Parts: sequence; C-alpha cells; structure tokens
Amino acid sequence: MFSGLLQPTHLIILLAVALIFLGPKRLPSAGRAIGQGLREFKDSINREPQPTADEETPQAPREGTPPAQ
Repeated sequence: MFSGLLQPTHLIILLAVALIFLGPKRLPSAGRAIGQGLREFKDSINREPQPTADEETPQAPREGTPPAQ
C-alpha cells in the first residue's frame, strides 16, 4: 500500500506545497522546529523511565530525627 510513497517526485511536490503555504521566510524555521521536536521525541524514548510522583521512593531520614521504629 505504501511501497512507493517517498519517491523523489513526491518529495519535490511536498516541498513545493510547503513553500507555497509557509513562504520562503518561515520554511527554515518550520523545518528547524520539526527537527527539534523529532530529536526531543527520540531522546525521550531512549531515556530510562523516571519514577513518577505516585511511586514511592525511599528517602533518607533527616539529621536530628530518630529513625522510625
């Protein structure tokens, strides 16, 4: 179904449509924003999961307070 989706002519047409809608001044900033969003998405996927506020994390007792019994 999607075997020939990214052919060179399709990419040229897509770039031309983007140039018409965004204009030559905003096209580089739009590309930069898309690249930054993809980079942040990739980094968030590759990062190890962080504990959420709902999960209990062991905390060291504060100085001056006796340990719980």
